[in-house]
Amino acid sequence: MELIWEGIKHAFGLLLSGDAEVFRITLLSLQVSGTATVISLLVGVPLGTLIALSRFPGRGLVVSLINTGMGLPPVVVGLFVSIFLWRSGPLGLLDLLYTPTAIVVAQFIIAVPIVTGLTLAAVQQIPPQFRLQILALGASRVQLLWVLLREARLPMLAAVMAGFGAVISEVGASMMVGGNIRGQTRVLTTATVLETGKGNFDLAIALSLLLLLITFLVNWALTWIQQPRRPG
Repeated sequence: MELIWEGIKHAFGLLLSGDAEVFRITLLSLQVSGTATVISLLVGVPLGTLIALSRFPGRGLVVSLINTGMGLPPVVVGLFVSIFLWRSGPLGLLDLLYTPTAIVVAQFIIAVPIVTGLTLAAVQQIPPQFRLQILALGASRVQLLWVLLREARLPMLAAVMAGFGAVISEVGASMMVGGNIRGQTRVLTTATVLETGKGNFDLAIALSLLLLLITFLVNWALTWIQQPRRPG
């Protein structure tokens, strides 16, 4: 317990002093995970909406694959992204392995099934009669989609929270495709693993506290938007 307490005190010292290395790692984490989340939203929301409103052969299989993808182990994602980006791999010529871009790719693959699956569930819960009523009022397909997304916006915020939470906290894929290179690809989770292994518990605790704080602030902001307001 004494080790933990001393680590926490030292961690707050590092945070309050504005340690350059700690905040460099934090900024890169936000950039990488934020980019992966945004891209997963741009792909997952339209895809989930399309699948929710469509009926086609094999739809059940597609939905099952999406639901399976929501639980993809990050190390498996890291393995296959590494193989594709390896020098002798199909995308080796791009020279992306051990770069922040490689981490974004891996985190996007982790997040997009989550966003797609939750969007699909959110749109599916809207009664079909509501869609028919909108069309009967003369709405176009684009207007229909816009109204449906507005109706499903609150549960879809859960997709944003889940997607961001999954990528900001994962370590396996980021370690494998990023290499945990200081000043280049070291993010909060991989740096925490490294410093813990080296016995630098004060720095590891500082990084962990920052990770928890970022996760809390993002989820608090999205929850504030999601929850209805009572008139004062």
